[in-house]
Amino acid sequence: CVVLAGLINATKLRGSKPEEMKIVMNGAGAAGIAVCSLLMEYGYKNFIVCDTKGAIYKGRPVGMNPFKDKIAELTNKDCVQGKLSDVLKGADVVIGLSGPNTISKEDVKLMNKKPIVFALANPTPEIFPADAFEAGAYIVATGRLDFPNQINNSLVFPGLFRATVDTRAPKITMAMKIAAGEAIANLVSEKELREDFIMPSALNVNTSVMVAYDVAKLVVEKGLTNKKNIDLDKLRENIHSFFIDETLTDVDQE
Repeated sequence: CVVLAGLINATKLRGSKPEEMKIVMNGAGAAGIAVCSLLMEYGYKNFIVCDTKGAIYKGRPVGMNPFKDKIAELTNKDCVQGKLSDVLKGADVVIGLSGPNTISKEDVKLMNKKPIVFALANPTPEIFPADAFEAGAYIVATGRLDFPNQINNSLVFPGLFRATVDTRAPKITMAMKIAAGEAIANLVSEKELREDFIMPSALNVNTSVMVAYDVAKLVVEKGLTNKKNIDLDKLRENIHSFFIDETLTDVDQE
């Protein structure tokens, strides 16, 4: 959800459309596959996922598993093969959810103009911001607090889980995750949005309030719960009280 938020704002700054952008994901573990699935659901359709064996494609004979088989069905429609450096040629975005120092300056130089680099391995990113910028990166995000544009999951889980509990939603759906990502992205105003400020602060408690309410509102409006007679005004009060006053009000209308 937080990667989605950052990419929404980076895409806006770059002046691109999600469906037009070529995205390369470096990392095919649980995080990489989950992020890829959500971004594709949102509209970023041109995706190639790489692991330690290189590009994942349908029918690849080595290093596959059921999860990679599924992602191979959805991504890399042209069955491009090769190492990360091969598939980064002409890419608009690279997202690293892998390991330290796995993206080089030479890799970034292969990308399109105004490349977006999300190097999210912690504590050592796939490439440090200074190196990425030296290679021509337009926007760089990491998972670290000491660099601009921190992609931090603490921006999403308090609000998303609060909304799920308050609405008694039986599961967290893709639509709920997208609502959370959009809520985070929208917390950076048009006036504030710039290359080194695409994310709200992880310490801003209002982030959790906005995520919780926007997700809860979606659940109620789309009927994603069996709970009856949810009062959105009282639900908003409950969310605000929980995160700001550290108390809960009674929102159970049944």
